[in-house]
Amino acid sequence: MSLPVPCFFRAKTMRKTFIFILSFIILTVVSCSERQERDVAARMAKEYYDSLFAGNAAYFVAGTYLPDTVPDSYSEQLEANAKMFVARMNDEHHGVKEVRVLNCVNDTIVSKDKRSSAYVADAYLVLCFGDSLNEEIVVRMIENNGRWLMK
Repeated sequence: MSLPVPCFFRAKTMRKTFIFILSFIILTVVSCSERQERDVAARMAKEYYDSLFAGNAAYFVAGTYLPDTVPDSYSEQLEANAKMFVARMNDEHHGVKEVRVLNCVNDTIVSKDKRSSAYVADAYLVLCFGDSLNEEIVVRMIENNGRWLMK
C-alpha cells in the first residue's frame, strides 16, 4: 500500500512553482533598479538644496537649467537671491535642518515631429525646519546632457 504523493512534489507542479518563483525574483530585481533610476532626479534636487543650506549657493545656481552663456552679473544675482532665501529661512524658521525626498515622478516629453524627446521629473522634497515645521516643495527637474538640473 503506497501513500499518495502531495501535489507540490509532482514534476509539473514543481516546474510551475519554480517558474513562478524565478519570475517573481526577476520582477523584484527589475523594479528595484527602475526605482533607483527614477529617483536620480530627486536625489540631485536634494543634493542641490542640501548644498544651498550648507552655504554653497554657487553649486545650487550651477544646478539650475540656464542657457549656455549667462552673464556673470546674472549668476551673481542668482547666488545673492539664493543666499537671501537661506537668510530668510534662518530668521523665520531657525534654518533648515534636513531635506528629505518624498517622491519623484518622471515623464518624457516628445516633440510634435517625434524626432526629439526630453526627460523631466517632479521631485517632491520635504524641508524640515529648525522650529519643527515641515514644508513640502516640488522641484521641476530636466535632464540635460546626462545631468539632472532644476528648472
